[in-house]
Amino acid sequence: MILSSFIFIPLLVGLLVFFVQQQQLVKALSLAASVAVLAVVLYAVYLPAGHASLSYSTSWLGSINSNFALLLDGPAKITTLLTAVSFVLIFLATWNNNYANSSSYYALMLLSMSGLMGVFLSADALLFYFFWELALIPVYFLCSIWGGEKRIAVTFKFFIYTFIGSVLMLIGIIYLYNKTADQSFAWNSFKAVVLTAKEQAYFFWFFFIAFAIKMPVFPFHTWQPDAYETSPTGTTMVLSGVMVKMGLFAVIRWLLPVFPDMSDKMANIIIIFSIIGMLYASLIAMKQDNIKRLIAYSSIAHIGLMSAGLFAGNTVAYNGVLAQMFNHGINIIGLWIVVDIIEQQTGIRKMSELGGLAQQAPRLTIMLVIVALANIALPLTNGFIGEFMMFTGLYQYNPWYAVVAGISIIFAAVYTLGMIQKVFYGELNTAVKVVDLKAMQWLALALIVAMIFVAGVYPKPLLQLGEAAGQVIATTVTK
Repeated sequence: MILSSFIFIPLLVGLLVFFVQQQQLVKALSLAASVAVLAVVLYAVYLPAGHASLSYSTSWLGSINSNFALLLDGPAKITTLLTAVSFVLIFLATWNNNYANSSSYYALMLLSMSGLMGVFLSADALLFYFFWELALIPVYFLCSIWGGEKRIAVTFKFFIYTFIGSVLMLIGIIYLYNKTADQSFAWNSFKAVVLTAKEQAYFFWFFFIAFAIKMPVFPFHTWQPDAYETSPTGTTMVLSGVMVKMGLFAVIRWLLPVFPDMSDKMANIIIIFSIIGMLYASLIAMKQDNIKRLIAYSSIAHIGLMSAGLFAGNTVAYNGVLAQMFNHGINIIGLWIVVDIIEQQTGIRKMSELGGLAQQAPRLTIMLVIVALANIALPLTNGFIGEFMMFTGLYQYNPWYAVVAGISIIFAAVYTLGMIQKVFYGELNTAVKVVDLKAMQWLALALIVAMIFVAGVYPKPLLQLGEAAGQVIATTVTK
């Protein structure tokens, strides 16, 4: 039942928090729940040698042969660990923020955490779909209630995109269920389904479009910058740090094993579009004055590289993607924490209206510089190893793809260093006042910086989590 606790701790505490009126108690309960989940995840993920994976299954909807089946293998270890760590960081970093109707806000955050854990653990297609929706529904309310002035239009756009993707995926799940030998939603049964070339051609895209919207990758990305800009920053941290990994994880868990032939056949097309998205998003990021939109487009570029790595069909790229899923999540949350601190104190998002903040907040500046350099994969930081492995794997697939994709490294340095210069250095804007880090913010960023250097210098514990799975997927979909 240890795997069930990943899901039920935040679910039950989230339901409890709905009825708690005292804001500080709500925050304390939410943080305590996230810390408890992290402790359980760490125990499960780093079990003694010999326990490569954990699984649990019990009857759920017996009449249609759907089970409450959970699987903690390499990819699930990476993503559940990321989810657990991220929510602890988010609750720490936003401790000083005040939200109207805070009990509902934190309850929805915890329900989203529960849904995310369910997505990453599900080994039953119907259960996976259930948690896929459970993770998204709280985010709709978080964005539409606590978002910015354009929140209704932005949330509606987000809803339309994800609804279309969810419908396509549900159609695909029902079709595959009827093709299984045992009329089952089990992951193993789906992998064993024999489809004609025509069936693979249709239903591969049903699943891929649903997952591509969630990542998002070009050209399914247009909902993302608006959603990131408009959502409350704590929710944006969930979206960019964890929720986009749902799409990448779903490709690993469901798309590549179930549609191996079509995945191999369509790899070129998907990699090309992923690289186009990397360059396109990087160029737009270079032109941004709004710091939230800059980070949003930066995230699209990073996800594009991970998408390309998944379809390169070799162990090096695949293991690099797994490592980068975790490291990107940590780094992007660090950037959003800094943005949230600035926005909460000044109400400013335009970099042209800031400047010289290093003179007022030196500790915040140091933290931002470290996180930003990790985000552009500086050697000895956590971002380097995953990105290096993905480019290596992409080079093994096609050297020219790696060369063209590598241009995004230069672009990333340009817009990241430009952002640091405009916001923290240069001439001080005396009209802008920023107080340096408070205790909880300092703790959250210190933890992120510690993870950046530990994973950058000694990435072995993180890489080991996905190594076995990398070999399996490379033999399933290979070039």
